Amino acid sequence: MTPFDQIRTALSQQRPWRDVRVAVAAAVVLTFVVGALSLVAWRGSKAPKPPALTVAIAPAPSPPPVKPPLKPEDWRGDIDYRALDARLKTMMTDKAMEGLAVAVVENGRLSFVRGYGATTPGGDEKIGANTVFRWASLSKTVASTLSVVLAEHGVLSLSDPLGKFNTSLRLPGDAQNTLTVEQLLSQRTGLPKNAYDGWLEGGRDPKLIRESLASVPLMCPPGACHSYQNIAYDAIREVVESATHQPYAAQARERLFLPLGMTQTTLGLDGLRAAKSWARPTRNGRMTVVDEAYYRVPAAAGVNSSILDLAVWMQAQMGLALAVLPDAGVADIQRPRVNTGRPYGGSPFGRALEKPGYGLAMRSFTYEGHRLVGHSGAVNGYRSTMMFDPVTKTGIVMLWNSEGSLPFRFQGEFFDRAYGLPVHDWLQMKGAAAFEAP
Repeated sequence: MTPFDQIRTALSQQRPWRDVRVAVAAAVVLTFVVGALSLVAWRGSKAPKPPALTVAIAPAPSPPPVKPPLKPEDWRGDIDYRALDARLKTMMTDKAMEGLAVAVVENGRLSFVRGYGATTPGGDEKIGANTVFRWASLSKTVASTLSVVLAEHGVLSLSDPLGKFNTSLRLPGDAQNTLTVEQLLSQRTGLPKNAYDGWLEGGRDPKLIRESLASVPLMCPPGACHSYQNIAYDAIREVVESATHQPYAAQARERLFLPLGMTQTTLGLDGLRAAKSWARPTRNGRMTVVDEAYYRVPAAAGVNSSILDLAVWMQAQMGLALAVLPDAGVADIQRPRVNTGRPYGGSPFGRALEKPGYGLAMRSFTYEGHRLVGHSGAVNGYRSTMMFDPVTKTGIVMLWNSEGSLPFRFQGEFFDRAYGLPVHDWLQMKGAAAFEAP
């Protein structure tokens, strides 16, 4: 019964005047609302309509802030964090180290956060939980995760051929037309390792370099083997932009960083320099210039963040942010598609990592019977690493502003402690040979 019917009924039944007044008031309100909606609809019909957003998705709510365990009294868990801290302090005495930020997630909970050293050689500004560093190649996990999220929403498919998106990547025999998104993300282009990285470092346009790859002899048929790339890998940025009609950085921010609460995470050189506290790149104990080359392939190496945000990112990869990254997506990212060589070269810790494989920009290996996944990065003056056990949801992330290799080795000592194993001296600080980050 409408308010107008209620008026007629009240009057015909000679009901109290109060009932009539209530019905009249309701009718007036209804008339006003209907009129207003009609006016809006009329005006809308006269105004030009904005272009439809084919990929608009309501962002997941940001998680509530968590007080980070910055002080010894706040460290929590089964791992002996005071012993861990003492070992990290020992590592920082090595002349190859400058500044370092470390965070540990144990059983899914942020349990340890600590900064060591300074943002500049001999400087007064100490490394803290909010100091921003470059991720370097760890940025590739953002590109693969964003691709999986877009696939979950039907914006693209991992089985789509690159030819569908008209990227600038060209391969011999026009193989780019059949190479799939999944094969690109799992580094199976068939190109020689790090093809034409020297050209990028020399200042050439990455788009033109990708076009030049058509004349490079392949080391295997596309899709058949693993060969690590930066310039070719950045073609995934063009895929994302073609599928969404929006900039890659905007998509990463809106679909990943903001929903996860990663407010200190950016893409590009301007984002690094705009940070309130950021670690300057160093080499051999001296500050060096920020290398802009790899910022020009942002999907491969363009992310900056604090250690707190990187810890949040690791938690999401552990399956602890289902509103943003569902379990199925996490499993898809981590599932190995191709075997690889041993990471970290021929170092003792590298040899201890068995069954190395590569998923969607996510390495995997077995250590003492436990499956570990993660990725590392290296660019002029910066290093990064993330390694965790997806079953126990325990792992470590580290960012540092030097080219030392000791933190890569330290991951072995961390997992010895996490698994209750005898702690091996993986650092081997006296006369330790450098090795390459994966």
